[in-house]
Amino acid sequence: MLLIRTTDKDFNEKFDKILERGAMDMAHVSSIVGDIISQIRSEGDAALYRHIEKFDRWKVQGDNDLMVSPDEMKKAYDNLEKDLRAALHMAYDRIEKYHEKQMPKSWIDFDESGNTLGQKVTPVDRAGLYIPGGKAAYPSSLLMNAIPAIVAGVSEIVVTTPTPDNEINHLLLAAAHLCGIKKMFKVGGASAIAAMAYGTETIPKVDVVTGPGNIFVATAKKMVYGDVNIDMIAGPSEIGILADETAIPEFLAIDLLSQAEHDEMASSILVTPSEELAEAVRETIYLELPGLERELIARKSIEERGAMVVTQTMEEAIDLMNRIAPEHLEVTTANPFELLPKIRHAGAIFLGSFTPEAVGDYMAGPNHTLPTGGTARFYSPLNVENFLKKSSIIAMSEKGIENIGEACALLAKTEGLTAHEKSVRIRLK
Repeated sequence: MLLIRTTDKDFNEKFDKILERGAMDMAHVSSIVGDIISQIRSEGDAALYRHIEKFDRWKVQGDNDLMVSPDEMKKAYDNLEKDLRAALHMAYDRIEKYHEKQMPKSWIDFDESGNTLGQKVTPVDRAGLYIPGGKAAYPSSLLMNAIPAIVAGVSEIVVTTPTPDNEINHLLLAAAHLCGIKKMFKVGGASAIAAMAYGTETIPKVDVVTGPGNIFVATAKKMVYGDVNIDMIAGPSEIGILADETAIPEFLAIDLLSQAEHDEMASSILVTPSEELAEAVRETIYLELPGLERELIARKSIEERGAMVVTQTMEEAIDLMNRIAPEHLEVTTANPFELLPKIRHAGAIFLGSFTPEAVGDYMAGPNHTLPTGGTARFYSPLNVENFLKKSSIIAMSEKGIENIGEACALLAKTEGLTAHEKSVRIRLK
């Protein structure tokens, strides 16, 4: 695992590679994805069936094969072990309560001239959720994408998920039942994104597409943006940890590995002014690796994409972490809340030794669909506003337009828009 120090002569060169961790070679796959989208738009279900047979290795016999019935979802839910069902409900309740606090409100304001100004908040009619299902199935991702849409008041939710060899995770089905999903389709990759963006004979066109995926999914979302809205373009998962000498090496090591086990492309980065801590964490990582079910994936991630950065001061560490702008940021210091005002860029911030990133993935409440690759500089976590739109409300009184009309007409005249100017003046006394 790479260990660099800010005093190294080649530090800037090595740190720049950390900053480039989120780069995806979309140009390499864009022609493939563009062709998939074109086929879905022109052929609909026929192209879907062909793509499923090619990429997921099973043959669709008809529309019913493509859809997951609500009965299948309910059966999976009913067959859950008691403890697992309780855990699923606990996660749902906590995620729901957190996102309910995010809901913006419609408002109307009246001024002294009798004018009415306001904002009307309404949900989109239909949301499309992409839930990964390749190397692993993520029922938690369904909760994190569906619950904000439900809280926002979206009337119809469409779910797509890949099913290699026509197999689907039963916990994912149970989560779909808990969320009240009525339309779920067994299709993945760029084909699923295109189907939701443009519609087919079976899959309805949606207004917004959310959810993480591989480079083909990310590229497809980028290509369809504008025809539908999207949440963000997310890359491989990542964690950044800010720590001082008070941190417990065993905690940090396993937290870094918790991201590394996601994907060979995941990034795990520790930034600390304590070289002794960095060495202890690195040593513990290699002790923990053999015990992981996904050891080979985690090992490759740690060795090719992991990094430890030793700084001279905590202030320097904070500055570097803001430049990294990680998806997940753990702050494990003597007084983590003192650092919070100095953190400008992070998808989710986990404070203190007893707040592992994993609790945010499942149970804390905030959304785990987060900006990656440094995009936390301008993207926010998935939230209810991804499923809402705002309309401005304007109602001018006769007195109100008298008060602002001349100034408004003057600006229109200055821009050379004669009809604009006249449409105001014609209403003035």
